Amino acid sequence: MLDLAFARDLVMTGVIFGAAAFVWAGWAQERPPAGVVWRIVLVVLQVAGLVLVGFGIPAAVQHWNTPTAIDPGSTAFVWYIVVFWLEVVVMIGLAILLTRTKRAQLIAPAVLVIVGVHFVPLSFVFGQPIILLAALLITAAGVAAVLLPHKTAAPSFWCGILAAPIFLILGTVALVAGNGALGP
Repeated sequence: MLDLAFARDLVMTGVIFGAAAFVWAGWAQERPPAGVVWRIVLVVLQVAGLVLVGFGIPAAVQHWNTPTAIDPGSTAFVWYIVVFWLEVVVMIGLAILLTRTKRAQLIAPAVLVIVGVHFVPLSFVFGQPIILLAALLITAAGVAAVLLPHKTAAPSFWCGILAAPIFLILGTVALVAGNGALGP
């Protein structure tokens, strides 16, 4: 499930997934179900994301000169940049379209689906099957957020409450594996 040849990439995956958990749990604060419990759960998810980032950044910095699947100038690096910018352009386009058609509440699920789908090519760019697993689970979370009751909570809540734990679990697996492979 993990290719330890590029351990630094796994560490950075953990960092990025931790940041993603923080962001999605934050966006979920838009309109969670009534009561304070869900807000507390979301803050716990956000703090957990920051902890993952906090543990990952020092390891990434310390081992920055180790091998990576996306050396600048390589085909993999070019694909990484193309996929990233394509994702950004599609997100912006959909956000504008959904806003103009008075369906802005669907921006979060649309963005989450795009994030999930963009992990498919990145799983091949990085050669990490765990990123493909993230693609499937995150895309499913985005679709589920559209189908879950919007009267109970905003679609952004469903996105965050579903996606943040996925990012945290897979990010932790990647970070622990990457740190273990890199050593002290």
